[in-house]
Amino acid sequence: MQGLALATLSYFIWGLYPLFFSCLTDVMSVEVLAHRVVWSFVFTLVFALSLPRIRQKLGELLRNKTALKWLSLSALLIAINWLTYIVAVEKHMVVQASLGFFISPLVTLLMGWLILREKIHPLQLLAGVIALMAVLWELWQIGSLPWVACILAFAFAGYGLVRKVYPVDGVNGLLIETLLLLPFCIGFIGWQFTYAETAASFGSNSESTQLLVSVGVVTALPLILFAIAVRQINYSVVGFLMYINPTMQFLIAVYVLNEPMPESRWVTFAIVWLAMGLFLLGFCRSQSCEH
Repeated sequence: MQGLALATLSYFIWGLYPLFFSCLTDVMSVEVLAHRVVWSFVFTLVFALSLPRIRQKLGELLRNKTALKWLSLSALLIAINWLTYIVAVEKHMVVQASLGFFISPLVTLLMGWLILREKIHPLQLLAGVIALMAVLWELWQIGSLPWVACILAFAFAGYGLVRKVYPVDGVNGLLIETLLLLPFCIGFIGWQFTYAETAASFGSNSESTQLLVSVGVVTALPLILFAIAVRQINYSVVGFLMYINPTMQFLIAVYVLNEPMPESRWVTFAIVWLAMGLFLLGFCRSQSCEH
């Protein structure tokens, strides 16, 4: 029950991301990513040091070469996910980003089936096939893959898979991931202040500075909740709950940020929502069979 509640809360926070990151569209995407990593590390470090049990495990993980290899992979995947999303908001592509998050649970489902050998209902497998049809429809209509949606879907599903295969507590996992990314981000910030032709937004005005610092809390909190939840509940259930996030992002993109919605994309979402319905039906039937 706790895992279910934590996963739901993390997806709700992610659902509000378009409103927050739309305030940072004047800041260069890589700068936002760099500060996202730095301040996520600071926030998570303070939190970890306040908990003796987690602090003890941190030392053990830092000495574990296998853990560092797995967390290096998850750090790379989450960095790709973060940067892609920042660019999507900056380029007013939140609708396509929400499409990626609609598809991600189905990718998660298929990864759980193919890699973790989790049992899935035939309707859920059909849902994955139909979701693929939505991507192919986009490819046919616009002449190219919806790259934002594809990257977000596979990067986040892959991140969850790594954290499922090699379970690490949510706080220390995120702390080490940001620690591994930290040298690159500090290097970029140093270069930006020293050599870059475009002035850094951080420090230029109080609003941008406060937003770039607070992005650490906004980033770290739901990821910690998600990492804890994914260890407590079935991986396919994690995918089911994720629909909270893209639904909120889709509604915000269309009705708050007023992004354009071509007719062909309504067809795409109709196909995805059909897949989602089959996924949920299959999930409910599989749960009733177990009980």
